[in-house]
Formats: sequence, C-alpha cells, structure tokens
Amino acid sequence: MSLSIIYILWLRQIKRYLRSRSRIVGSLGQPILFLVALGFGFGPIYAKAGGGDYLQFLAPGVISMSILFTAIFSGIEIIWDRQFGFLKETLVAPVPRLTIMLGRTLGGATVATLQGLIVFVIAMIAGFRPHIGPLLPLAFVFMFLVALLFTALGTAVASKLEDMQGFQLIMNFLVMPLFFLSGALFPLDSAPPVLVMIARFDPLSYGVDALRGALVLQNHFGLVYDTVLLVVITAACLWIGSELFKRIEI
Repeated sequence: MSLSIIYILWLRQIKRYLRSRSRIVGSLGQPILFLVALGFGFGPIYAKAGGGDYLQFLAPGVISMSILFTAIFSGIEIIWDRQFGFLKETLVAPVPRLTIMLGRTLGGATVATLQGLIVFVIAMIAGFRPHIGPLLPLAFVFMFLVALLFTALGTAVASKLEDMQGFQLIMNFLVMPLFFLSGALFPLDSAPPVLVMIARFDPLSYGVDALRGALVLQNHFGLVYDTVLLVVITAACLWIGSELFKRIEI
C-alpha cells in the first residue's frame, strides 16, 4: 500500500511537469541566458586570466542552478494542493504521512533532475564538452542528490506556510544567496577566504563542486568529501522535511 502511494504521487508529479510545456520552456530561459551571456561574455576575460575555457567551468554551475530552482519551487505545489483540497484527500489516506512526503519528494526530485538533463543537453549544444570517463555516470547521481536535497528543503518550508506569496518571498531570499555563493559562477580556489568560508556553509557548493568534478575533473573540496556531505545533508533535509510535513494541519 505504501509503495503504491509513493508510486502514484511520484507519477503524478512527473505527469504534471510533462503536461506543462510553458513551465518547461519558461524554466529554461534563465539557464540559457547564463550560458550565453556569461559563458561567451566573460569567456575571453577568464581565458586571459589563465582560467581556460569559462564555458567548461560555468556549465556544471548552470546545470546545478536549474536543478536548484526547479526542486525548491516544487514546494509551491504543496500550498497549491492545500488550497484546492487535494492535499486533504491525500493526507486522510490510511498510510503514514512520511510515505506521502517521500512520494512527493521523489517526484519533485525526478522532475528537477529531468530539468537538469535538458540544460545539460543545451550546454553541450552551446559548446560544453564533458570529460568522457568513469566519473561521468556519477554526474547524474549528483544531479539527483542535489534535486532530492532541495526538493526536501522546499517541502519543509512549504509545510509551514499557507500562502504562495509568503513562500515565494522566502524562497527568493534563500535561493539567490544559495546559488551566487556556491562557487557556481567563480572558482573558489581564487576567491577571498571569507567567500570560501561562506561557501562551506552553502549545501549547493558541494553539489556544484561534485558535478564539476565528475564532468570536467575540477574540484575544490574533493569528490569524496563532496559526496559524503551531500548524502549527509540530503538525509538531514529529508528528516526535517518529513517531521514538518507530519505536522501539517488540514
């Protein structure tokens, strides 16, 4: 019964995503803008500074950004379903709320991963060339871990809110610093110590670093360190999200 509910909610999230073509196209605008404006605009400057091809450095960060935005904003659907009564119908089912939360979170993470894969293909069309080797399959694992982490975080925040306006304000306050301070746009190796210290407290930093290590073999923290912290932080966010989701009042 529990597995059936997880599967139904997972499938519902994916179908909702695939039916919304405007959502798919609209969510690609910002990643494409970053790839074109920054990748080609700052590319010559980055190369003259001895950094190499900036598009190679930037693409993993943009892929992570796309996953972050899609995953964390999936929490809005909890508020939407609460307002239209679907959440109430789901919560009265004879299954633990943890099961419902897992189904929704896995669905949101799958959708965010699909979005990241689309941006990955667009980046390759733009000129990004990932390193073909044994680490390449790990890149897709890291994409899913990042998606799972921030979907759980979005669920946790949405569980405490009742209106979409409040969710959007909090998410904008949270998402932009997470992205810009993660090292997605600049190398942490040459960043000021203060920024490096801040990046260490940013969970997205480890996702970007791990993805960059798997795709272009460039790491700041180390692939093993990134993987361990990603798993630990994801598990913590899943636990926090499940605890808050259990306390939703209907």
